[in-house]
Amino acid sequence: MSSGSNNKPGSLGSRLQAARETAFVGREEELAVFNAALYGGGCSVLYVHGPGGIGKSALLRRFAQEAAVAGRPVSMVDGHMLESAASEAELVLRDADAVLLVDDFERIQGLEGWLREWCLPRVPLGALVVIAGRNPPDMRWQADPGWAGALEVLPLRDLRAGDARALMDSSGVPAELREPLLAFAGGHPLALLLGAAVAVKDGRAGRRWMPNQVVVATLLDQLVGEPPSAAHRHALEICAHAYMTTEDLLRAALPEGAGTLFRWLRRLPFVESGGLGLFPHAVVRALLEADLRWRDPEGYAVMHDRIHAHLAERVRTASDVDLVGAVAALLYPHRGNGAPADFHGRHDEGEFQEEVLREEDIGTLLRVATAAEGAASASRAAFWAERQPAAFRVYRRIETGEPVAFSAWLRLAELDEEELTADPLVARAWAHARATTPLRAGEHVAVSRVWVLPPYRGNSPVMDLIQWRVIGNCLRAERMAWSYIEIRHLRWHYGMRAISGEPGDEAYTLFVHDWRAVPARAWLERMNHLLVAGPAGGPSAATAKLAVLSQAEFAEAVRKALRQLGRLDALAASPLTRTRLIAERAGQNPATALGDLLRQAIDDLREDPRSVKFHRALSVTFVRGARTQELAAERLGLPFTTYRRHLTAGIERVCADLWHRELYGTDAPAYRSG
Repeated sequence: MSSGSNNKPGSLGSRLQAARETAFVGREEELAVFNAALYGGGCSVLYVHGPGGIGKSALLRRFAQEAAVAGRPVSMVDGHMLESAASEAELVLRDADAVLLVDDFERIQGLEGWLREWCLPRVPLGALVVIAGRNPPDMRWQADPGWAGALEVLPLRDLRAGDARALMDSSGVPAELREPLLAFAGGHPLALLLGAAVAVKDGRAGRRWMPNQVVVATLLDQLVGEPPSAAHRHALEICAHAYMTTEDLLRAALPEGAGTLFRWLRRLPFVESGGLGLFPHAVVRALLEADLRWRDPEGYAVMHDRIHAHLAERVRTASDVDLVGAVAALLYPHRGNGAPADFHGRHDEGEFQEEVLREEDIGTLLRVATAAEGAASASRAAFWAERQPAAFRVYRRIETGEPVAFSAWLRLAELDEEELTADPLVARAWAHARATTPLRAGEHVAVSRVWVLPPYRGNSPVMDLIQWRVIGNCLRAERMAWSYIEIRHLRWHYGMRAISGEPGDEAYTLFVHDWRAVPARAWLERMNHLLVAGPAGGPSAATAKLAVLSQAEFAEAVRKALRQLGRLDALAASPLTRTRLIAERAGQNPATALGDLLRQAIDDLREDPRSVKFHRALSVTFVRGARTQELAAERLGLPFTTYRRHLTAGIERVCADLWHRELYGTDAPAYRSG
């Protein structure tokens, strides 16, 4: 316990105090609340809470200075000393002018009920008590009407950006180190101070500065401590990796004890609860991520794969209303690679919302499109809104309901002359698709159109929402051959090729992707490979570009592969090994997978009584490997012409069945003629 300042002028203590006073920045709102209570216009008890290193002790020292200036007797008590100093504290609090500051209260959280019910009610009016700890107060404080005007709760959060920069100035951080230090620490005071001390010593790192493992380990010890078990540590790492952690996500990544671990997480002082789940303090998140990637790269990859699989399934199954949030969660681990997933500090719905287009929104669409892109673009918006109204979404400010942007996801299987004339950008996309790898039966292209008011372009929350919607559309589309995304100032277009408008056109860039060559699953695998292996990891063989064959080319490749069924070396050279059919049979050698697929297609013919004769002809010829067709007909006891008819019909059936699966997926029901 200390009463007032024991630092004599010229002592080391006075020097330390002066340095701390110089480093203290911000906290104007908290100081205003304290001073109101200090001078008799506020509460009797202040309860300050926040995660470790957020600046509670520094704030209490400033409170002590303010009280001393006011001529009030001040006592500061550390939480671990309070039990032994309880009697002395009571003596101090018999003085109506006394100020008692209790730090590290989490160490004696068990005394909270005693303070609330027995000790503090005996404090004379005028005295002021400040309690500071990592945990928020028990809800019974606020549920008790008696404490309504006597208690003020102050959650202590990160420093504002200007205050964080002022703290770096006081620490002598060079200008070139400030942005990387801010990117790492944000407004967390302890992380800023420790990072600054290391960064200043290692000034050569410049803008590429990252915290070393000494900084990471020190901050983890201070902010997180040692988890009770390996399972608790894994739960923390999952919470750090995912944008929001729910019990079902935790169960997907850590099946044992998910419920117990989730309840433990939600009680941690550095983990907050939002409308969508739990999330850790930003610095704690960064530290846990950096530590695991350095300490156990393989474990990091396994954890990410499990979380990714759970979130990818959510994207596939989410309702249209929930799709944007599901995509945002899926992309969040990739934010360091430029994915639109920084959320601008939001952990709930944010300041904008997406809605479907209603008939009464058409006039607003035209006004926004005119303001955003001009009258010609507005006429194109009106044209498509009439033809495909369900393709449109409107983006409004939640606070005011003001529309600030519109988007359209146009599905096009064929275009008439009027559509080609009405929209040059759509015509350009259509021409590109036809000239590159044309659409096959049942396929379509999709063109994304966007109209955003100028103040909301670029790196903004509304642009994130639009991009999440676009990516969700791409990942969930069925039978989509090409996507063409026209978003000015697109921040992230991983794996999508850019084609620009022709001279004389309005300035635009289309980001193009062939989803037959690199399907959604392979596209996501490429992202995962970049996250886990880094840019130096090189391309993954598992995500090589697929072949997009016409129906005629596909059928010819099947016929040739049937003739080479017994030769793995020949099957390995088949273009069929690079089609969707084989890509979906992950984990197998492509040539082996192709051979198995052809044999299965032949066997499937037995399921239809009308095709049994075709199965027999194909089996004898290709599976059992008759040396000549004459010998095959003889084994079957058929005239040669009848055998040839059965063989030809069987080959056509296999070609049709496999083509059907190539278009619709390997899980699609087998093709049946007639």
